[in-house]
Amino acid sequence: MDRLLLQPGRLRSLRSTALTRASWICASCRHNALPRPMHARGYARAYKPNTKSSTVASEEAEQDAQQKEPSKPYYVTTPIFYVNAAPHVGHMYSMVVADVMKRWHALHNRKALLLTGTDEHGMKIQQAAAAHDTNPKQWCDTQAERFKALAAKVNMQNDFFIRTTDEDHKNAVRHFWFLLREKGFIYESKHEGWYCVSDETYYPESMLIRKLDPLTGEVTMASSETGNTVEWVEEKNYHFRMTAFKGALLEFYKANPTWIHPPHRMAEVVDWVENNLEDLSISRPSTRLEWGIRVPDDESQTIYVWVDALINYLTKAGFPDWAPGHEKEGGWPADLHIIGKDILRFHGVYWPALLLAVDLEPPKKLLSHGHWTMNGKKMSKSQGNVINPFHAIDRWGVDVMRFFMVHDGGLNHDADYDNLVIAERYRKLLGGTIGNMLGRTIRSKLWNVRECVGAAPIFATPIHQEKVPKDLQSLLAAQEAAIGEYCEAANLYMGRPDPRTALKSIMNLAFELNKFFTESKPWELAKEILTINNTPDLRQRSDEVLLYKVHVGMIIYTAAETLRHIAILLQPFMPDKAEEMLDLLGVELDKRSFAYLGVGKDFTYGKPLRPVGAGAYDALFPPLPVEN
Repeated sequence: MDRLLLQPGRLRSLRSTALTRASWICASCRHNALPRPMHARGYARAYKPNTKSSTVASEEAEQDAQQKEPSKPYYVTTPIFYVNAAPHVGHMYSMVVADVMKRWHALHNRKALLLTGTDEHGMKIQQAAAAHDTNPKQWCDTQAERFKALAAKVNMQNDFFIRTTDEDHKNAVRHFWFLLREKGFIYESKHEGWYCVSDETYYPESMLIRKLDPLTGEVTMASSETGNTVEWVEEKNYHFRMTAFKGALLEFYKANPTWIHPPHRMAEVVDWVENNLEDLSISRPSTRLEWGIRVPDDESQTIYVWVDALINYLTKAGFPDWAPGHEKEGGWPADLHIIGKDILRFHGVYWPALLLAVDLEPPKKLLSHGHWTMNGKKMSKSQGNVINPFHAIDRWGVDVMRFFMVHDGGLNHDADYDNLVIAERYRKLLGGTIGNMLGRTIRSKLWNVRECVGAAPIFATPIHQEKVPKDLQSLLAAQEAAIGEYCEAANLYMGRPDPRTALKSIMNLAFELNKFFTESKPWELAKEILTINNTPDLRQRSDEVLLYKVHVGMIIYTAAETLRHIAILLQPFMPDKAEEMLDLLGVELDKRSFAYLGVGKDFTYGKPLRPVGAGAYDALFPPLPVEN
């Protein structure tokens, strides 16, 4: 399957051979599958699927196991966003990816929960509020509303918006602290070390570099990871015995080698634990850090912001008020934490160690994505290259931005934000491929999509099948194979999770449809029918007309089926445009879940539920305005 996606032209070669492929059935339906319905061409012979690699097989088994856990909702989280500054495109990217994952699993007819929110404690918040001459709570209230507005702007279906200043979260943090203390994993000690206010963490000397200011000549110490300045701090605070979990962490990583995606970030985490693990300072003197949750029974100390922040994922899963036997009903353990690469260590090392300490399961997966750059440079206000996500959505539309962010966003590496690339994706992929094929299929006066879909079971009868030319059989069979292959690929990659490659597999299906339509030329057959019917001397060729009608019907049905699958699969990525597409295809509202993926699963569509329009500006993706 990986090779197939890397070679999107492979299916073209299949058009020269009559293929007999069974339709794809989504993972959630395999266990209760009904007999496969007859479809347009009657390719009902079973086929032996390609041998899968052990990695693919284990991933599919994992996805099936998740689908068999009905009492536990699918639970996906974004990072909770730090409110020291306004939202940017990186925040939007995390939100979009999380929303895509939630919607994907909901379409498997599984309850799915999505958490986002704001991280509102710590030194940076305290300093940001002071710099704006306001108190920290007022500052947090204002900033939290901006993040809520962004979540709404990107059409995010979040079930929860948590703020770490919420009382239920404070109670969860205090209870978690109590558990750590009761189990003997907290001790009090004097701490000396290099502390970074910007990163809210201590760094060992092995991760420091000397930083020279070219203007003043001043030399300071900085983190080799982030480049942010550190300062030497000596203070008395509480520590978590994290070194006691070195063996347990390494054992956990070994038992779960795909726990972090992409794989090279898993290697970073393992290296950190093997070479840099230290006990963790988990409080700060309240004289230095006033804005935060106080240590229970010790008002002189404030709980370290990262211990506070990480527990948010538990808070909205109902912790600590879990009734015995119902611990998983709130979604824990989380199925997926989506995070930026800059906070990988906190989630990949600190978080599982803390959870293991209180006998709770770690999350099932971490998806650690890269950052967004512009012209290859990190976005920053000083360089004037920060993209306002609200303005970007207003300019391009929410679904176009969602598509671009997933299609071009960086999982393995950073991604570059470029308006020219967005315009190219819109014209070539959205308008030129999906929109173009939808318009050519549903707007033509040469055929009726509803009639073609409704007649599809009749096309499958032997009397029609035996009269189909072999070259057309090959084209039809290859296109049906493409539907199955790319639907399966999308499902596999979403399970990894790799929404970028999943989306590209959906686009590959659209490319195959374009080739199929070009090669099958249904308009030529339809025009031949018109010529015969409108020429008195040729009307005796009625049998030929009937045959042409069957062939046109088969082609249009196959094209419509491909578009139906594309639209169903696109719902998590582009919910509004996918809904419009399904409406134009006439797919009923109760037949848009993944249970209806598979050729021949729906013969009721074809009559549009909204006007199909006539010109280019009525299209699913109208032409972009000309900019001066």
